[in-house]
Amino acid sequence: MTIAQLNTEIWRSMSAIADDENLMKRAAKYLRRLASEKQSDSTEMSREEFFARLDKAEQQIANGQCHTFDNAKDMNAWLKSL
Repeated sequence: MTIAQLNTEIWRSMSAIADDENLMKRAAKYLRRLASEKQSDSTEMSREEFFARLDKAEQQIANGQCHTFDNAKDMNAWLKSL
């Protein structure tokens, strides 16, 4: 579903509850909570941070500072050892 489709669906749903003050208050409270979660998302990074991490990883690979596996069994064994 695209952003435009999602926006349309949200507005359609909002119009269905627009005449009920209690439902609108609940919707507003939920939307505020969602907005605050987005602002405090510690996993979100800027485009620059993302590409800097990619550059660092590529450099580590070029320097041989990485793990390679020939099959999934070896990879899973390594992951379990962590």
